Amino acid sequence: MEDYYNFSTAISTYATAHRDSLALFVQTEDHQTAKCTYGELTDESAILHQTFLDLGMKQGDKVLVLVNRGIAAYQIYLGLNRMGAVILPGSEMLRKGDILYRARHAQIKAVICAPHVVLEVSEALAEDTSIIRIVTEGHVDHFYSLHDERVKAAMKPKPQPALTKADDMAFLSYTSGTTAGPKGVVHVHGWPRAHIANAATHWFDVQEGEWAWATASPGWAKWIWSPFVSILGKGGTAFIYTGKFIPERYLTLMEQFPIRVLCATPTEYRLMAKSKQMSKWHPLALRSAVSAGEPLNREVIESFLRQCHVYVRDGYGQTENSLLVSTQVGMEVKPGSMGKPSPLHEVAIIDEDGTPLSVGEIGDIAVKRTAPTLFKEYLYDPERTKHSFRKDFYVTGDLGRFDEDGYLWFEGRADDMIISSGYTIGPFEVEDALVLHPAVAECAAVASPDEERGHIVKAFIILKEGVNANDELIVELQQHAKEMTAPYKYPREIEFVDSLPKTTSGKIRRIELRTLEKQRKGLPRK
Repeated sequence: MEDYYNFSTAISTYATAHRDSLALFVQTEDHQTAKCTYGELTDESAILHQTFLDLGMKQGDKVLVLVNRGIAAYQIYLGLNRMGAVILPGSEMLRKGDILYRARHAQIKAVICAPHVVLEVSEALAEDTSIIRIVTEGHVDHFYSLHDERVKAAMKPKPQPALTKADDMAFLSYTSGTTAGPKGVVHVHGWPRAHIANAATHWFDVQEGEWAWATASPGWAKWIWSPFVSILGKGGTAFIYTGKFIPERYLTLMEQFPIRVLCATPTEYRLMAKSKQMSKWHPLALRSAVSAGEPLNREVIESFLRQCHVYVRDGYGQTENSLLVSTQVGMEVKPGSMGKPSPLHEVAIIDEDGTPLSVGEIGDIAVKRTAPTLFKEYLYDPERTKHSFRKDFYVTGDLGRFDEDGYLWFEGRADDMIISSGYTIGPFEVEDALVLHPAVAECAAVASPDEERGHIVKAFIILKEGVNANDELIVELQQHAKEMTAPYKYPREIEFVDSLPKTTSGKIRRIELRTLEKQRKGLPRK
């Protein structure tokens, strides 16, 4: 018997009995507010389902979504999910090269974007008029107006939700690679169901009717994890702040609104803990807080515990899966540890042969391929998919060790990936942007330790003959990188060098540069 599931349908079922329950609450930077109930949210998703049909989209089509925080993001995602389309989450910070890569690689049918992304979309798709272009607000040449088309669709009967198999593709998230372009990570319609039974229940822990604030932006797998699936899937109220991150503002919001559960990045927690306002901070309703991306500093955890009696619980997962390891609800805390594997996942530390290691031994963090939240494949890339597995395990690319109590301790990256302020950045993308500058002959990008961001991107650059190294050139190269790819990938530090360490076959040994940066900043080698 075939298994069918659709997250939008599950939310609609919940809304039938809870039409007036508050689903979304928005607070803007200029103190404006907006609300949306579960009934309104599901009604709008049905209207958007019809809107997308009217525009020529159908079940199985791939749609790139480039929108910012707000009610519209939830409506669009649910509308696409309801019709069985494949959602490509995309950051609104993506540049035309990033957009073009995704459009071509995924063979998208349509793109839905916020007004401030229109120029990048137009330039990226200038040579492909077959892709349907939709702008969320206003009127732009060669773009459909989502508002206008939605008004027309609202006059028609609501279409029936698509019947989607649990194994059908639902989300296609792109994540950075170390030696080539981003990988298209395929997740299926059954993934939200497994995620709710896993992370949403044992870690995030939103209870029905509670306000929860997950700070991730649309365009990231983490937004699907927490603000979208975990909160709506548990019948909670998603608090949405549309302004920029300012530590004092975040602390004030939690004093003003009944936010019971918080999910933020390690960088956000670090900067809030360092704020002068922390010593006088008294949140209105906070009872639980979680963090994911990298282990939190002990002093940050102790700062929150001292001020509001809430222990910030770590979690660990990837775009390719879901939450694999965490300090779960009610679990004894070991400061510095990432916690224990979730009940639905068999996590192991393995060696190069795929054999599980003993307690205390450092090896690759891996999860059994039977994990219910594991990705299906890398789109159109069977070789990459094959190489991500070792025997019966998916290999995460991170190193760790288990202690005698079954707690996992993070020991660093096994590859060249850079994680900065929660962003996953492939060195290839940074290097590819920099070498397009006329002054650059060769370069290497690595992770460099940073107190606030965990790590930053640092570029070691060999200049072309006759080019002089100076501070003005550093600024110029940084700006160039911001223009060529998403701004969060730019190198915050640049060092000009005469040579780069390489293997006998000519490949750059980034591990030597990473080790050098650790030594310079007083950290032990691993």
